[in-house]
Amino acid sequence: MAEQGPAAANQGASGREPVFLLPGSVTALCGVLVAIHLASTVILNTDGLNQLIFWGAFLPLRIVAAGDDLSLAWPLLWTPLTHAFLHGGWDHLLVNVAWLAIFATPVARRYGAWPMLVMFCVASIAGAAAFAATTLWNGAYLIGASGGVAGLTGAAVRFIFQPMLIGEDPQTGERVILGRRLASLQGLFRDKRARMFVLIWVALNAAVPLLPMLTGTDVGVAWQAHLGGFFAGLLMVGLFERRG
Repeated sequence: MAEQGPAAANQGASGREPVFLLPGSVTALCGVLVAIHLASTVILNTDGLNQLIFWGAFLPLRIVAAGDDLSLAWPLLWTPLTHAFLHGGWDHLLVNVAWLAIFATPVARRYGAWPMLVMFCVASIAGAAAFAATTLWNGAYLIGASGGVAGLTGAAVRFIFQPMLIGEDPQTGERVILGRRLASLQGLFRDKRARMFVLIWVALNAAVPLLPMLTGTDVGVAWQAHLGGFFAGLLMVGLFERRG
């Protein structure tokens, strides 16, 4: 006998489609990002916004400055993560929220809310580490959820391109959808669609440092955080896979 999922049950009970099709955890995370940016733009004045950036953004130069004044390093305890909840404008926020909704959804549905959030946070920290490795001396600071979102993208790539597994109910003989297998790293690159996605995604981000030579201006994209977060998610997702 076919079972009715939660969305179908809600639809049957009310006669209407559910308003939100995203998992609750993804909707909540998107809501937090929007609420923080809304509060920062509506409530804070210029001085308050500067203080929020000073204490919440990730500034690798603090690592160097800590040699002269250790107190300058204290924000390094939290800013590798808190930078992911700050954004430079509504366009920056909306792009990250849209990307988050797309790739956090399959991860949350496969692993649950807390594993998705853990992957987001760890990938954000990995993105900050990659950013620090290349901008230690230039005084640039990092804000935005793109490192964490890139991590969820890397996690999702490990299974969204894999073929659907079909099983059979031993009692009824009915065909049952089991889900998609998590691809190994070797298997990931044997799959044409997954391989092309990874190569194009990495190439586009790796090309960002070359754009100033063509346009004459800095595009302001933290490509290092994208790459660091993406590979963190790509490697980390296997830790949350349920065996058997």
